[in-house]
Amino acid sequence: MDEDELPSSEVEWRDCLTEEEYRILRESGTEPKFSGEYVDKKDDGAYVCAGCGAELFDSETKFGSGTGWPSFYDAKEDAVEFREDTSHGMVRTEVVCATCDGHLGHVFDDGPEPTGKRYCINSVALGFDEE
Repeated sequence: MDEDELPSSEVEWRDCLTEEEYRILRESGTEPKFSGEYVDKKDDGAYVCAGCGAELFDSETKFGSGTGWPSFYDAKEDAVEFREDTSHGMVRTEVVCATCDGHLGHVFDDGPEPTGKRYCINSVALGFDEE
């Protein structure tokens, strides 16, 4: 989906997303741990934004973090943006899609080499394109 084809209002977003996708992507929700379809997925391909289809993560950067959410040690260049999140009495770094501004999850500094990052991402916020 091109940026000029993105929904221009929350009403339009509600029309094109499922209730759960809307809660996660547009209202910064979180799916229950170990509930997402991509937690244990090991296929080769690309993880894309469920809201706009933008490519976000390569399957080669996915790793088993044991946290209950899909985890990646790196994102595609310019695919995501970061914001300070002070919700729930914590200070975290939120990860959003650079194309549609959809909430994806959070990034932490406890991941593996080569980046040391752990992108902790909601499965509901993702789609998957097989290679």
